[in-house]
Amino acid sequence: MKIISYNVNGIRAALKKDLLGWLAAAEADVVCFQETKAQPEQIDDQLFHDLGYKHCYWFSAEKKGYSSVGIISKHEPKHVEYGTGIDYMDREGRNLRVDFDGLSIMSLYLPSGTNDARLEFKLQYMADFKTYVNHLKKEYPNLVICGDYNICHEPIDIHDPVRLKNVSGFLPIEREWLTNFLELGLIDSFRHLHPEKEQYSWWSYRANARERNKGWRLDYLLITQDLKPRLKRALILQEAKHSDHCPVLLELD
Repeated sequence: MKIISYNVNGIRAALKKDLLGWLAAAEADVVCFQETKAQPEQIDDQLFHDLGYKHCYWFSAEKKGYSSVGIISKHEPKHVEYGTGIDYMDREGRNLRVDFDGLSIMSLYLPSGTNDARLEFKLQYMADFKTYVNHLKKEYPNLVICGDYNICHEPIDIHDPVRLKNVSGFLPIEREWLTNFLELGLIDSFRHLHPEKEQYSWWSYRANARERNKGWRLDYLLITQDLKPRLKRALILQEAKHSDHCPVLLELD
């Protein structure tokens, strides 16, 4: 099972940059999108059907052109869960899950803390999401939580940890939450396989940040401990340039 997670920063914009050609070459089984910025009726599923992704699911924010997540799959899930059931989360279209026999995959778009109000919202979201996942993994022990967490966990995950220590996305309180979240029994698949690798998944559009590799690792494929024996590969696919993020990949036996 090959799984890709990709914050496309607007799926309609990414499609204009040959996202479909890239997906055809990548040959994933399941692709989780974040920040699609589209309502379901604004996305032509046939484009993905033609690549073999016959099963397309979209969960959009109430606010048009904002947030929103999606999952496309070559295999039909036995169940699709739209949202978490927590109203304030679901109004922003940030969680979508597909359940297969023996494996559940979630696309997550965690809020950013761009100002004081949104940081408070993010912290509340993180607290409630941690509780939600702690219950969820008891029912679904083989769980993959893909997505843009909007947090760099450790200094190795950000290009300038000293200067950026007080910037949202690398605040001590955010990093501590991610540590505690992993302690629920989750594994950061990329860091588990590449403990010393400095690679990023997001770059600012300003100051040629991507060309200079002044990046942040914000995108994760977290897996539950039960999936650890099946972990085969975890990669950051920096060559893909349809967004200010790049995709991340997980392969399970």
